[in-house]
Amino acid sequence: MRKQRPSITLNILVLVGALMMVFPFLWAFVTSISPGAGLSATPQLIPENPSLSAYAELLQRLPFAQIVLNSLILAILTTVFQLVTSSLAAYVFSRMPFKGRNAVFAVYLATMMIPMQVLVVPLFVEMKSLGLIDTYLGVLLPGIASAFGVFLLRQAMNSVPQDLDQAATLDGAGHFRIFGLIVLPLVRPALATLTVFAFLNSWNSFLWPLIILRTPAMKTLPVALAGLQGQYTTQWDIVMAGSVVSVLPMLALYIFTQKYIIQGVAGTGLK
Repeated sequence: MRKQRPSITLNILVLVGALMMVFPFLWAFVTSISPGAGLSATPQLIPENPSLSAYAELLQRLPFAQIVLNSLILAILTTVFQLVTSSLAAYVFSRMPFKGRNAVFAVYLATMMIPMQVLVVPLFVEMKSLGLIDTYLGVLLPGIASAFGVFLLRQAMNSVPQDLDQAATLDGAGHFRIFGLIVLPLVRPALATLTVFAFLNSWNSFLWPLIILRTPAMKTLPVALAGLQGQYTTQWDIVMAGSVVSVLPMLALYIFTQKYIIQGVAGTGLK
């Protein structure tokens, strides 16, 4: 009995924590199906007259399919570019020694401490000189590389035994074969984690798309949802309907990558 008490207490704590995490999403969904709902101090989790009218109104007010497609394409491209650039850079920092490698890596990591707000003006001037204002390429370029992604994948690659590299080198494999056939399969959990973070950051990005994009049809989802808030009154059921829709791709991505993270953990290690 004594051994079961800590387990029961831990399960209760986990359950309470899970409920606290789920409640905001549940509250957003309930508000979205409650016509005329506001940010009430006394939430009602069971609406009296549930309706999907907020979702219909959302589709009428905005070219919602195009806006979601804009965010989806930008998030997918950003994720793919970050996976490619971060994995290649991480392999160099992990497997290819050169003079000053640690110093260069430290300087590269130091860029993580620079907030985006500081970079907005020079990035905007650069994009204007390149003629990329109000273009998707202008939104995409600042996010094709990630210092966090390089750090995450480098740490994962450092845990892969270099004996595998030496064995592959004896078999005539070069760096690209070692990188693609040996190292990458063994860091799949880190790749899946970076995929989630990169997609999430791009999907929720607000400041840079707001500054660089001018055409209404080119807006991303966070910018379009911010435009739903009125100056004096806000229809929170419509805003929450958009928020619920914005959560669905991230939920699907998490469910998809969770399987690969488990497979990656099971496939790592030496026999």
